[in-house]
Amino acid sequence: PWSGVPPGLVDLDPEPESRVEGGGQAVPTSAREHGDLSRLRSSSLEIREKEIREKGSEILREQLDAAKRELKLKDKECERLSQVRNQLEQELEELTASLFEEAHKMVREANVKQAAAEKQLKEAQGKMDSVLYAEFLMWREHPSLDRSSAFLSRIYREDIGPCLSFTRSELSQLVQSAVENNSLTIEPVAMSALPMVKASAIECGGPKKCALSGVSRLCRHRIKLGDKGSYYYISPSSRARITAVCNFFTYIRYIQQGLVRHDAEQMFWEVMRLRREMTVAKLGFYLTDQG
Repeated sequence: PWSGVPPGLVDLDPEPESRVEGGGQAVPTSAREHGDLSRLRSSSLEIREKEIREKGSEILREQLDAAKRELKLKDKECERLSQVRNQLEQELEELTASLFEEAHKMVREANVKQAAAEKQLKEAQGKMDSVLYAEFLMWREHPSLDRSSAFLSRIYREDIGPCLSFTRSELSQLVQSAVENNSLTIEPVAMSALPMVKASAIECGGPKKCALSGVSRLCRHRIKLGDKGSYYYISPSSRARITAVCNFFTYIRYIQQGLVRHDAEQMFWEVMRLRREMTVAKLGFYLTDQG
């Protein structure tokens, strides 16, 4: 058929060709291309959707793996903390058991010591001089430094007087008065300072002669009576005697001021110990620098 285009030329605007389909009807070419394009788009969408689903699945898998790893780490941490807790509980149980055992041991030892002390106290009560103890109890009801009480009168007569009785009786009386008034001072003497002793100190005995006993001894201590300016050098034996009496007065002053919290029997035995110290010092025994 004549197409209206000369031979050898291409029609730039061809008329749509028709194609016979199975039903015997001709289908225009443009319709066929449109259907192919629709199928192409549909296939492209399916591929894109598939890629998106695969990408989403991959992301979900990664998130799931990360969650599993995190959960595994948390499980390990929980397991570690559980082990730590178990260890602490075990150590606490061991510590509690140890403390309980130690406390039980301390209570048992305290009971043993208390029983021994009670036994010693009962034995001591059997050896206690009832007259001396009665005098002490009477003095303890109204404690004072008045020597008119039977308790202090006996101690002055038997201990304090003999302990502070020195060759120089006048100075001995001054020392005793200073001890009673708590105004006596004893201080060590620096040996390097002895060659430069003041004249007043030399007149009071000097560093090589005891001012109380008059015996030639190296005096390592000196005493001062109240606010007087004179110092008296004393021998180690004289110092021990004065110190023993001072210790006794210090203790009974504490009782008088209510500073001693012991019961009457404990106070009495401490008084007896201090009386013994005065007796020992009176006999000439004292501790040296070498003990």
